[in-house]
Amino acid sequence: MQHRSGTIEPHEAEELGKKSFKYAWVLDKLKAERERGITIDIALWKFETPKYNVTVIDAPGHRDFIKNMITGTSQADCAILIIAAGTGEFEAGISKDGQTREHALLAFTLGVKQLIVAINKMDTTNWSEDRFKEIIKEVTNFIKKVGYDPKGVPFVPISGFNGDNMIEASSNCPWYKGWNKETKAGGAKTGKTLLEAIDAIDMPTRPTDKPLRLPLQDVYKISGIGTVPVGRVETGIIKPGMVVTFAPANVTTEVKSVEMHHQQLQQGVPGDNVGFNVKNVSVKEVRRGNVAGDSKNDPPSGCASFNAQVIVLNHPGQIGAGYAPVLDCHTAHIACKFAELLEKIDRRTGKSVEANPKFVKSGDAAIAKMVPSKPMCVEAFTDYPPLGRFAVRDMRQTVAVGVIKAVEKATGGAGKVTKSAAKAGKK
Repeated sequence: MQHRSGTIEPHEAEELGKKSFKYAWVLDKLKAERERGITIDIALWKFETPKYNVTVIDAPGHRDFIKNMITGTSQADCAILIIAAGTGEFEAGISKDGQTREHALLAFTLGVKQLIVAINKMDTTNWSEDRFKEIIKEVTNFIKKVGYDPKGVPFVPISGFNGDNMIEASSNCPWYKGWNKETKAGGAKTGKTLLEAIDAIDMPTRPTDKPLRLPLQDVYKISGIGTVPVGRVETGIIKPGMVVTFAPANVTTEVKSVEMHHQQLQQGVPGDNVGFNVKNVSVKEVRRGNVAGDSKNDPPSGCASFNAQVIVLNHPGQIGAGYAPVLDCHTAHIACKFAELLEKIDRRTGKSVEANPKFVKSGDAAIAKMVPSKPMCVEAFTDYPPLGRFAVRDMRQTVAVGVIKAVEKATGGAGKVTKSAAKAGKK
């Protein structure tokens, strides 16, 4: 979600403003992008509300895409949970193994604290007020369990296919008086449409005052230019002339230029997906999952281990010391071992209920000491939130989610410092 005064293409505005606005148009666009093999981490669609420039990060509902959903979701300011109102469909999504529950929990744990619930396919229920109320009741219960406060969540009945309540209020549900939500500041907002609900999102704050952290999504080799790492600025700013350190690669070099959407930037700020050109660093030295930071201001480093609060979602057995699933943290996907279970805690209050438990199972929360199998850069959630939350994947599903409490930094030797970095450092 970017709050910018930007421009919108005239043909897009026309497309968006059409009375016959069809959600299918969006889906077709996404489908075409997918067929061309564009990764699903990338923002596929942009539009404007009166207040915001909005980027949609498509988080697919399909099990196999959960890894990408985690990478995408961890970048969002607000989640829109789209729930199918059709008989059986809603029940399947919200069941114990359903995706609806998993997505809401992931979104909350990954730090997406604002939520909108769109109850879709209302046309298939003949716009039944009873069905709408029944779904609200069920969803309210489970989002409360996940951690959201339902008072701050707008519930909007829509038909995405027919366009009802998407951009304009529908005449098909005279019983619907509109949604309302409490804001963080303690005020209240009301509206009828999904667009108005998006416009009512609390303004996201951007941590520009923190030191730079930029997890790499990819690293490209571009002929005539050189090595170009690409990623989203999570905290701080990046600008040409800055000397950056990549962790855990332990490589330090100078940033020659920064660009976004093929335009040179004076600086990249949190929320910007940027590419930046670095000198004397080969594509083999830095990779996806590495983190760039300012070498002069709390530079990032690899970790030897970290303590995390882990919530077990759906593990068929028990988790004990020695378990080594894959952790998805920012853009890194690395196997980490549960070296020790330090304590079992009450997930609501955070209070300890058992010291050094042998095992934890679904529904439990614990503090665990984790040891990565390969060099990895993570941070405590309180210092750098986007680098301090993770999902635990095993058996093609998310078995747990966690928040990092403390990090034991790796004691590495002196890393590589390029000539340009040494020169820039003397300036």
